[in-house]
Amino acid sequence: MCSEKSFTAVTCTAPVNIAVIKYWGKRDEELILPINSSLSVTLHQDQLKTTTTAALSRDFKEDRIWLNGTEENISQPRLQSCLREVRRLARKRRGGKDDDATPRSMSHKVHIASVNNFPTAAGLASSAAGYACLVYTLAKLYGVEGELSEIARQGSGSACRSMYGGFVQWVMGQSADGKDSLAKQVESEAHWPDLRILILVVSAERKHVGSTAGMQTSVETSPLLKHRAECVVPMRMEDMTEAIRQRDFERFGQLTMKDSNQFHATCLDTFPPIFYLNNISKHIISLVHRYNAYYGETKVAYTFDAGPNAVIFTLDTVVNEFVEVVKHCFPPESNGGTFLKGLPVSPTTLTEELRSAVETELTPKGLQYVIVTKPGPGPQPLDDLSDHLLGPDGMPTQTARVLTTEALL
Repeated sequence: MCSEKSFTAVTCTAPVNIAVIKYWGKRDEELILPINSSLSVTLHQDQLKTTTTAALSRDFKEDRIWLNGTEENISQPRLQSCLREVRRLARKRRGGKDDDATPRSMSHKVHIASVNNFPTAAGLASSAAGYACLVYTLAKLYGVEGELSEIARQGSGSACRSMYGGFVQWVMGQSADGKDSLAKQVESEAHWPDLRILILVVSAERKHVGSTAGMQTSVETSPLLKHRAECVVPMRMEDMTEAIRQRDFERFGQLTMKDSNQFHATCLDTFPPIFYLNNISKHIISLVHRYNAYYGETKVAYTFDAGPNAVIFTLDTVVNEFVEVVKHCFPPESNGGTFLKGLPVSPTTLTEELRSAVETELTPKGLQYVIVTKPGPGPQPLDDLSDHLLGPDGMPTQTARVLTTEALL
């Protein structure tokens, strides 16, 4: 048990973000500087979030980190980069002084515990939420304020976008030191109140080719990736920003799908090729296009990150019907637990015409479940001591042991 005067802890949450203009490829592996800018939507933390507790105590003998109650190697380079940079800013803020009598002394070691409430390492941006939460929580613990996206970027590139809510761009920057490679909010989460996001979980398994390795191989071997970064993305960033500001779903949806398709085309253009989509993913793509064709307009739009799980963007007025379409084409198991999670969805009846238009083949058990959410805010502090994942002894609580997470690895 740590003495009360020597122990201080902070707990925060951070969101997942889903890129609609994709980041794929680095020009600097160590600083994680991208070859193109990107733009994302921050998802609401009521449905998907990382929770992290960080604690300082003069009684701690060394820096330690636990993920899901299991201790991991804190010497991992990206973890060290984030920890080192936050501590550097804390020392700068205090004028380089190190007062061993204060609870936040730089001489004290830190204990960290982190958990997710969603599948990790399966293409759902777990590392983005994980590192954003780590950096935000450490900053609160050490009393650091100001721009933090540059530090989060050094943990996981897309983590910089999870430092803000709503609609966020990651400006690639031009400098060699990465000081201008930062995230900036385009619009807040309140800007498009009727936008909805459905996450169709095809698989919660770890992807076969990790994003870091996949990006490096693509940069080395894909001519299409180079063309995309230099010629396609700059124009799409402008078009997407304008579509968001005008709340133009037709334009937003088509750009989102085209950019997702091109991202996966660069994966196929990589040598050897990388396959993140599976047959269920392809059925979902076909379903979206059949649904839109039935109405003669873009009512739903898909995007896929580095994994088989689909993220569907739509509007609140469409959610009930499209969820019913998904359930019709991918019949859930009657005893397979809760198929729909997140925001409430009302049952509706599909017309025979619509059923016929979207149906090619039914795929029972094709989806594990669907999460319904909306745009949400950036990282948040939690004030309730019961939310802490570390107990007064600096060790993980039972909550930290039972929740599933591998967000920072």
